[in-house]
Amino acid sequence: MKRITIVTDAWPPQVNGVVVTLRNMLTILEKDGYEVSIIHPYLFSFRFPLPTYPEILLAPCRPGRMKKMIEETRPDHVHIVTEGTLGFAARIACRRYGYAFTTAYHTNFPLYVSLRIPGAAKVVYALLRWFHRAASAVLVPTVSMIRNLEEHGFSNLILWPQGVDATLFKPLARPASEKREPCFVYFGRISVEKNIEEFLELSLPGSKLVIGDGPDRARLERTYGSSATFVGYKLGQALVDALSQADVAVCPSRSETFGLTIVEALACGIPVAAHDATGPRDIITPGVDGILDEDLARAALACLPLSKEACRHKALQYSWGRSVEVFLNNLVPARI
Repeated sequence: MKRITIVTDAWPPQVNGVVVTLRNMLTILEKDGYEVSIIHPYLFSFRFPLPTYPEILLAPCRPGRMKKMIEETRPDHVHIVTEGTLGFAARIACRRYGYAFTTAYHTNFPLYVSLRIPGAAKVVYALLRWFHRAASAVLVPTVSMIRNLEEHGFSNLILWPQGVDATLFKPLARPASEKREPCFVYFGRISVEKNIEEFLELSLPGSKLVIGDGPDRARLERTYGSSATFVGYKLGQALVDALSQADVAVCPSRSETFGLTIVEALACGIPVAAHDATGPRDIITPGVDGILDEDLARAALACLPLSKEACRHKALQYSWGRSVEVFLNNLVPARI
């Protein structure tokens, strides 16, 4: 039995795309006979909240302790998921004690940081370049993100598309006689880098629905609660049921590395309106399953007549089985 050790700063009860990816991967890997050990923050007694993201808890760890934790799992392969405190400890420990490893680029930190500290992106790119340079392979979810990283001096980049659980995310039938105004939905993290305020400012007919939570929810709900319905996080079938109310999903973010919510919406037969940015441009076929436009109101309205079947067809091109296959094909022996 092959043993894989995964180090991640993102783990339940956190709700984000990294956690969704890991949980779906873990299900398939264990079903296929792999022994997977997860080193995550909730194994540590001391944790502290990430500034501006209190729901994300980080655990400090010395490289020596990380080395012992990795050794205890006796890994055939090591994969570092995130560039947080545990990710950095694992990177240093692996380099210091002779473990080869792969990494993943899930989060567009340079853009996130630059939204709060203008001009900081250059420093963040340099730090991330150092972090990932030691990896035997860096798994990146889209072609446009690979191009972006190459422009900033990254190497050993491997295309690693994400997936969708198409048995869970699927269209739900509506009564044939149902007639109502259109509903436009945003779902995902409610934070500054997601640019949700642009969606909430749009002049659109019908209603707006916001599914999710995060550090900006209270402020946005105070300002826009009279024109949009905020329902908090929904998971599993409850999320699919909530999405079934929507006619169009709007993705105002310009910071996606992939956009799991995009393929989840498509799997439910819901077209997506988005900017022509990394993530959306790699998934959406304009005029078929969504619209890319700087004017999101125009894009959202143009999505209304699009085919639900075409949206579902696009989503079915993304599977967690294929994602795991690419992951496994690019692992390297842990011992150099």
